[in-house]
Amino acid sequence: MESSEILKSFPFLSKAALQEIIQNAAEKFVKRGDIIVKQGQYLNVLPLVVKGSIRVFQQYEDREILLYYVMKGETCIMSLSACFFSTPSQSQAVADEDSAMLLVPKKFIYEWQRKFPEWNEFTISTYRSRYDELLNAFNGVVFTGIEARLHDYLYAYSKANNCSLVPFTHNALANELGTTRVVISRLLKRWEEDGKVKLQRKGILLK
Repeated sequence: MESSEILKSFPFLSKAALQEIIQNAAEKFVKRGDIIVKQGQYLNVLPLVVKGSIRVFQQYEDREILLYYVMKGETCIMSLSACFFSTPSQSQAVADEDSAMLLVPKKFIYEWQRKFPEWNEFTISTYRSRYDELLNAFNGVVFTGIEARLHDYLYAYSKANNCSLVPFTHNALANELGTTRVVISRLLKRWEEDGKVKLQRKGILLK
């Protein structure tokens, strides 16, 4: 992996910090759907996403609860916590698309905290941004009804991808929104009867 590519994803790194990362971190390339971290797994490395995105969620029996996505230039707070405190991961991480990562051995996390101010700031800001993200998700579940959250999710996806077809199964939407497939299917069926959407095998066509 070229140093210029790494620096493009993590522009805050000093030349010295970049050099140490190149020397000590292992490269990892994954395909969409590959499991990166299993729930309950002990971690010895911290993933830094250079390209692609990672979906982080918790799994209980046959249900999933989305926590957040780790995008280019970011790391996973759950993995960071597991490395810091030598505890099993409380979440599962799966590649949402073909991705490239750097795996930093956990001993360097502590060392670079003291050695490189920009690395220390990066880890602290990661905790803060993920905290805010999880708090917003919690507020959405508690204070916003599932119908409004489903509407907002479909609209946001359509707008972000400039498309009218949202290629998600009912089960995938249930996992994204922390509910059940039955609830999602019931809402979408009613919306279809009202002429708001058209349900297709490839996904949900927004009208």
